Amino acid sequence: MKANETRTIVRDHYAKVATRGSSAGCAPGCCDMLNDKASAALGYTTTDSAAAPEGADLGLGCGNPTAIASLRTGEVVLDLGSGAGFDCFIAAKQVGPTGRVIGVDMTAEMIARARGNAAKVNATNVEFRLGEIEHLPVADDSVDVVMSNCVVNLSPDKPAVYREAFRVLRSGGRIAIADVLARAPLSDEHRADLALLVGCIGGAATVGEVTHMLEAAGFVDVAIKQADGSKALTESWAPGHPAAAAVFSASVEARKP
Repeated sequence: MKANETRTIVRDHYAKVATRGSSAGCAPGCCDMLNDKASAALGYTTTDSAAAPEGADLGLGCGNPTAIASLRTGEVVLDLGSGAGFDCFIAAKQVGPTGRVIGVDMTAEMIARARGNAAKVNATNVEFRLGEIEHLPVADDSVDVVMSNCVVNLSPDKPAVYREAFRVLRSGGRIAIADVLARAPLSDEHRADLALLVGCIGGAATVGEVTHMLEAAGFVDVAIKQADGSKALTESWAPGHPAAAAVFSASVEARKP
């Protein structure tokens, strides 16, 4: 499948999620969790959830990147594939009024929803930009932290995502990403399955592949760890499907020298 075809399929799928305001109609995958108990299972606290306006949490995640980002007051944060803005609002609370959070999403419907959510709470230190994570609408050397939640696996050009993250980060900047990785390369059949693709399974890269992509982009101190509760999470997305057992949710961290 060509890269543009993949992007169109993913964009159309998540546009429907944005306009419905829930995971109704989602394929199996990271958009199946929509309640407080599920958010807690992903590592979110009640304080985290309280930082975001109603309608920001669409359940589109496989972890909590803000929990590993160690955000500090005044930092500039970029969220790749920001959806309705849930992680952005949590990050905005942590960096405070002197900090700034930029969310980038390729789905216009998600951007509209996120901007509406920001308006609800007058979030002046958060902004949302329409764009692809392989071609970020963000200036060079302008960001302290790049985070993302279960989105990089959806990209048909993951090396470009990491190169762009490296470009926009300042020296010493870091990435804090929650994503789905594969224990071994997935079969061509599983990669061609559209339900598995939009469900955050079919596009998973291996730990070795991700490590190579990060190091090739220039990152150092790469650390990839399987998330607690990963097995139960991924298998709940596609019960009984062998591909669900072949992937796991993980934290991906690295630093720009």
